[in-house]
Amino acid sequence: MHILYVLLVTFFAGMGAGLGTGFAGMSAAAVISPMLITFLGMDPYMAVGIALSSDVLASAVSAYTYHKNQNLDVKNGLIMMASVLGFTVVGSWLASLVPSRTMGGFSVFMTFLLGIKFIVKPVMTTKEAMQGISAKKRAIQSIVCGVIIGLICGFVGAGGGMMMLLILTSVLGYELKTAVGTSVFIMTFTALTGAVSHFAIGGAPDWPVFALCVLFTLLWARIAAVFANKADAKTLNRATGIVLVVLGIVVMGFNLLTK
Repeated sequence: MHILYVLLVTFFAGMGAGLGTGFAGMSAAAVISPMLITFLGMDPYMAVGIALSSDVLASAVSAYTYHKNQNLDVKNGLIMMASVLGFTVVGSWLASLVPSRTMGGFSVFMTFLLGIKFIVKPVMTTKEAMQGISAKKRAIQSIVCGVIIGLICGFVGAGGGMMMLLILTSVLGYELKTAVGTSVFIMTFTALTGAVSHFAIGGAPDWPVFALCVLFTLLWARIAAVFANKADAKTLNRATGIVLVVLGIVVMGFNLLTK
């Protein structure tokens, strides 16, 4: 396959994934996997492994940027992460008992709907309002919501970042920047767990594609995270919404192409 073609595919896959991660704490797997499968004819299992690997560094650098700007709730993020990881395993086991995986397109459609929500009904919660909730109540909420997110992720096989962003902003009442910062922080560890297990089971990836995807996703996630932390709430809601709507439409298009 021509190197320029591979470069173009990985560049746009990385750009979409990086912008989604930096702006909205979205999983890179939602963008990179369908593009590698559709345009490079890659084995789906390997494509997901590469996408998850791209997620690790991109989420980590985004989380660092949000943390530096004091837009990250580490304590409750760790509590939620523990229950997400634990119940993703339970969700996967439940999914293995169900014959058909009819919920495959669920996370992509949800990305699109969530994008529209941010444009039409922006999250305007302030940090002051967030801090009005007691630490004990916040910790309990984090555990319960982590269980729900974990079960859905394990059962559907995707959508972790989107579920987290929706629950952090709509249910837990997080301010948008803190919600995205906390989401990418959790995603760093969930993606690392997923990537390691994928390569342990499926073997080594296509290294040039792997390196390009990781590099481009990292670059664009850093750009998006820096912009997101400097933007005011209204601009950030609009930018996040547009990124999610565009990615939702593009990935739905790819899914139709592969059918």
